[in-house]
Amino acid sequence: MHRRRRTALLLTAAIAAAAPLLTACGNDAHPGAAAVVGGERITVSQLENRVGEVRAAQRAAVPDDAQYQQAIARTGSLTRDTLHGMVLDRVLERAARDAGVTVTNREVQRMRSGLEQQAGGAEALEAAWLQQYGVPPQRLDANLRLQVQAQKLAQQLGTDPGRPEFWQALSEASEELDVDLNPRYGSWDVEKSSRVDAKTPWVRDVTAAGAPQTL
Repeated sequence: MHRRRRTALLLTAAIAAAAPLLTACGNDAHPGAAAVVGGERITVSQLENRVGEVRAAQRAAVPDDAQYQQAIARTGSLTRDTLHGMVLDRVLERAARDAGVTVTNREVQRMRSGLEQQAGGAEALEAAWLQQYGVPPQRLDANLRLQVQAQKLAQQLGTDPGRPEFWQALSEASEELDVDLNPRYGSWDVEKSSRVDAKTPWVRDVTAAGAPQTL
């Protein structure tokens, strides 16, 4: 396994395991909400729509019924993982805003172009992101924006996404946002590391000069 891929997996695990990062109140104060982040609801409908996008993309990518069922089996925790990612996206957005970090469309396109070259074209990149990270094609640019945002935040803090200073910034942002997770989608039990292996397509260690060797 390549070093950068190991780093990407480590980042995903660290996001889930960072002790003060997210707190789940576990109450029914917000009926119809999958989560409430910063006083804004992520509704069950929004979550289901996101999951539906992934399933539709998987169906289009593997029209064979048997292969599609295999894809579903490999992503059996998709709903919870998707909610995990939607919450973490907002945490990163707040941390970046607090640090004065902004991202331009040109920066996103520069990253995408580099990754497309590594993957062998736009379609190959979209297929890789769908298969490995559960990101459907229509969400790819938004996901890459988050990658750039995470990198720039780390640079602003004088660190990198694998260092405690980076996670501390996310922790502070999550405290500001006062995340309230609907218990039907699980909990953020850090002691049990219940989300450590969640395949959340959020932060990956990629740069224009250091894109994954293989996807």
